[in-house]
Amino acid sequence: MANMFPDSFEGQESRILRDLNEPLVDHAEGQLFLNDAFKIIMEEVLCKGTDIKQKVCEWKEPEELSLLLDLELRATGEPRERLLQRVKDVAKYSIKTSHPRFFNQLFAGVDYHALAGRFLTEALNTNLYTYEVAPVFVLMENEVLRGMRQLVGWTEGDGIFCPGGSVSNMYAMNLARYQLLPDVKRQGLFGLPRLNVFTSSESHYSVKKAAAFLGIGTDNVIFVKVDDGGRMDPVDLDEKIKLAKSQGAVPFLVSCTCGTTVRGAFDPLDLIADVCEKHKLWMHVDAAWGGSVLFSKQHAHLMQGVNRANSVAWNPHKMLATGLQCSALLLQDTMNLLRNCHSANATYLFQQDKFYDVKFDVGDKSVQCSRKVDCLKFWLMWKAVGSNGFADRVDKAFSHAGYLVDQIKKREGFCLLQEPDFVNICFWFIPPSLRGKEGNADYQDRLAKVAPVIKERMMKQGTMMVGYQPLGNKVNFFRLVVFSPVLSQKDMDFVIDEIERLGNDL
Repeated sequence: MANMFPDSFEGQESRILRDLNEPLVDHAEGQLFLNDAFKIIMEEVLCKGTDIKQKVCEWKEPEELSLLLDLELRATGEPRERLLQRVKDVAKYSIKTSHPRFFNQLFAGVDYHALAGRFLTEALNTNLYTYEVAPVFVLMENEVLRGMRQLVGWTEGDGIFCPGGSVSNMYAMNLARYQLLPDVKRQGLFGLPRLNVFTSSESHYSVKKAAAFLGIGTDNVIFVKVDDGGRMDPVDLDEKIKLAKSQGAVPFLVSCTCGTTVRGAFDPLDLIADVCEKHKLWMHVDAAWGGSVLFSKQHAHLMQGVNRANSVAWNPHKMLATGLQCSALLLQDTMNLLRNCHSANATYLFQQDKFYDVKFDVGDKSVQCSRKVDCLKFWLMWKAVGSNGFADRVDKAFSHAGYLVDQIKKREGFCLLQEPDFVNICFWFIPPSLRGKEGNADYQDRLAKVAPVIKERMMKQGTMMVGYQPLGNKVNFFRLVVFSPVLSQKDMDFVIDEIERLGNDL
């Protein structure tokens, strides 16, 4: 038979066969690169990135930053030294969220036990869906969820780690609907009644997103009034539920909040639970931000009544600084609602004739297939400091917040939005040019421009990051969250001094 290949190929054939027996990756070179990259990470992120003498951010405009990073992807790889420079540039120009003066989000700081867990998780590259693939982490996740449920006040129940609090809230909404109308899993939305969700006007936007994603519709999210502190009004909730029923809708879920995003308000759970029991509605508690107060004997009262909920969302990556992401959905249910609602019974993963107990194959509880291990960092932290250590961290955060509030009250030009219940400190800075001019027609318009300008200045100088926003008829004010484990009282003093320095000429 004639040779099918050109002569030029015959010389390549042995090379191709040889290459098939050689690993594609040079492990020695890769390990050397990783070792050097870790040195950069330790220096730029964990040393400089937590040093108050260093900047929180190295601000660059998008066009300049794109050029500095050399973002273009090419057909040929780059040499090791250039790649290490890329690692250094990424570290240099990223926001230092572990810096003591990063107050911008509801996550900040660093815990080194948790960080060790994060490194280990990434190195192991485990997918948490079956016991055969993730035996350590199936057992570990169950234990961590059990510990969290115990703090909520449940001796039994279920749960799962989700990719963020927004997804936890979506899970809760889906489970509540499935429990009420189980045929929705097979039949879809066709023929369903108009369903209503109830939440406070200051709840997280993810409630609306979940309603949109699940086909319930954002128009069917009914917003309940809040009191002067931003807490849901149970009387208005009851009235709105009765009104919805009279209009032919079917109420099925009340989503409460413990630690609202802006003001840090805690809804009155016991009173809301009474309303939910009266109308036979699922009660969900979005405690993504505030749930960690459950560790503190001094402050756990803020969540009194949480044990009466059907589900709770709680993000340890926020107040406890486990690192992103670490978000749990906890359920009081003991009847496999999570699995029944979400299972697809994929036979290539969830065979029922395995040689071990298949109840440990947890993947069918999840909407996802691939699921990262988010429990290890929290477990390692918990083992290191214990529940008492977490309580101390929570109590220290409240102490720092109380100190800052006292300083704000004493300092001319600073005005609190309200006396805080939590560690969200909301306040205005009033420059000398606006003091005593509250009656002027343009006062509110001018005050609204102060926080954005100060924010721009602090970021361009790299000294600090603090968020701001309006709320209802309240113009832009600063929202500073005080909880990072690396904070000191000096950082609280710096906040006031720096805002004053940056805004005195406005």
